[in-house]
Amino acid sequence: QRRVHGILGGRSSQAMLSHGVRLGLARLSASAARPVSMFRGAVSSATAALAPRSPFRFGGFAMFCSAAAVPPSPKISGSATSKLTIGVPKETHTGEKRVAMSPESAAQLIKKGFNVVVENGAGEGAKFSDADYTKVGAKIADRNAAFGADIVMKVRAPAVEDVNLCKENSTLISFLHPATNTALVDALKAKKVTSFAMDCIPRISRAQVFDALSSMANIAGYRAVVESASNFGRFFTGAITAAGKVPPAKVMVVGVGVAGLAAIGAAKSMGAIVRAFDVRPACREQVVSMGAEFLECRVKEDGSGQGGYAKEMSAEFQAAQKELFMKQCKDVDIIITTALIPGKKAPTLITKEMVEVMKPGSVIVDLAAESGGNCEVTKPHERSVHNGVTILGYTDLVSRLATTASSLYSNNITKLLLSMVSGDKADTKLTIDFKDEVLRGSIVTSDGTLLWPAPRPASPPTPAAAPAAKPKAAAGHGKAKVAESAIDLYNSTKRKAAYTFGMMGALGAIGLAAPTGFMTTFSIFGLAAIVGYYTVWGVTPALHSPLMSVTNAVSGITAVGGLVLMGGGLLPSSTATALAAAAVLISSINVAGGFLATSRMLDMFRRPGDPPDYTNLYAYPAAGFGAMTILTALSGGSVGFLQAAWLASSILCIGGIAGLASQSTARAGNVIG
Repeated sequence: QRRVHGILGGRSSQAMLSHGVRLGLARLSASAARPVSMFRGAVSSATAALAPRSPFRFGGFAMFCSAAAVPPSPKISGSATSKLTIGVPKETHTGEKRVAMSPESAAQLIKKGFNVVVENGAGEGAKFSDADYTKVGAKIADRNAAFGADIVMKVRAPAVEDVNLCKENSTLISFLHPATNTALVDALKAKKVTSFAMDCIPRISRAQVFDALSSMANIAGYRAVVESASNFGRFFTGAITAAGKVPPAKVMVVGVGVAGLAAIGAAKSMGAIVRAFDVRPACREQVVSMGAEFLECRVKEDGSGQGGYAKEMSAEFQAAQKELFMKQCKDVDIIITTALIPGKKAPTLITKEMVEVMKPGSVIVDLAAESGGNCEVTKPHERSVHNGVTILGYTDLVSRLATTASSLYSNNITKLLLSMVSGDKADTKLTIDFKDEVLRGSIVTSDGTLLWPAPRPASPPTPAAAPAAKPKAAAGHGKAKVAESAIDLYNSTKRKAAYTFGMMGALGAIGLAAPTGFMTTFSIFGLAAIVGYYTVWGVTPALHSPLMSVTNAVSGITAVGGLVLMGGGLLPSSTATALAAAAVLISSINVAGGFLATSRMLDMFRRPGDPPDYTNLYAYPAAGFGAMTILTALSGGSVGFLQAAWLASSILCIGGIAGLASQSTARAGNVIG
């Protein structure tokens, strides 16, 4: 109001209206060839200026929307579903294989009374045949019939010429991107089409089931990893084989939205070392929870914007970000970028200079290629190579999983339409209520009027502070809590004592009934089971592969048989003792090899900035105790000392396996073993 008031020199509302009408007449007389609708638009704009307004921002421009008035429902609202036909045209965009409705969703809508018409061959790209649709009751027709339906469902925004095939006052549900498709929006207004944009669904909890952007982004993130793997010349996971060592791939994901998180999950599941960056600090917890490393700039700034998207950052932050990316490009093998800003060109994050410092054979997957690209050398729709680095600028990643993508999108769009259906089976109607914030947020045009963007919802009232509890009541309540807790503790301890008594009684009964010598073996078995449970069962999943290497060392227990047969002499005295010595030698190689392989495997996951672990210091006590044991044995010394050496070895063995159960102690556990 202040802006309009200032432009018109502080005049009254009536003067503002008069000025607007005169301005419309002046424009009309200046260009007689323009349609009369321009004059109508000028008058309606000036008249609308009299209504209460609330300013809000979108894409950097101030706009004004009525905060109180609710747009009238379109003419299709209130119609019986049995009188409405849904049309599903075939997608004609290059490389697009998806279809807006699956046969399963068609069956749901037909059950609600709708008539469904599908263009011939619309589902072929998604592996849905025409016969699949006819089986559930849909009809197959030509393109004109599909666009001429009362409700048209599409994936990509229709071409302007396709809007001419729609009939007046029909409804269109599709991706529209109204911020950039102004010509399409004008065509929809001229045709009086009620249009809903699937990309404008509000980001609220209730609308998650309609959120097609998230559904498609999830698929794009997963497919980006698949495409990068097919263009990368190594395994994603690290491996040590007889032929040599293969280091794991290093992946950096830029932008931790739905697509970014899907890419992190897919890359981690394939065994890669994953790092991720986002300007929104809230993403840190999500990245770390998925096992990836969160990268941070030296300049701290919150990039959280409206609707869960990121905002543009300051020049200082962008300089620090560029410095971080340059450092990472020298180290990583694969970069996946997902950064988008609604209504604007995608920000350039990976420059030409960064690409040129990457290792030959590296891969960049630019998920923002269709909006200009996050990489400076990206060629939209193409696979290109720059300085030995492969850049994938594909814009059809989602369509490369067309069956899954179509099924998920169909669920989104079908549930959005069914949310407008009311009434029982005998009287089912389509009701479009703009008081519903999901519908109001996603509608673009209705009855020749532009309703996008929707006004901001009013902020919720601040909740009143809860009255303070009275001290006496609080004290009484606390005593009751303590008493209740004491009763629970008593019952719990009583159950545990009963279990302990039962186990002790069972062991006593076994001892009474067992034959001679059985209890010695049974005792060893019981202790071994307890040790195994507490050391092996709780191993971190990330350490399963290193622990498998230790099984080589455990299999070296065959050395025990050889030691028994050797008889204690310094040199073999017979063929049997010679074979026993050879068995001990081979088993010892297996033992040392297992721990050596584990050490190398753990080194594969060492990062350049990790501090040294100094595990070589364990060599001093090992050498000292080992020398004492050998000298004692050679001198025929104390049997008690040798038994102490056996006990020490057993404790170190168990301690080593227990240390390997945790990432923080894995290296120490390997050395102790």
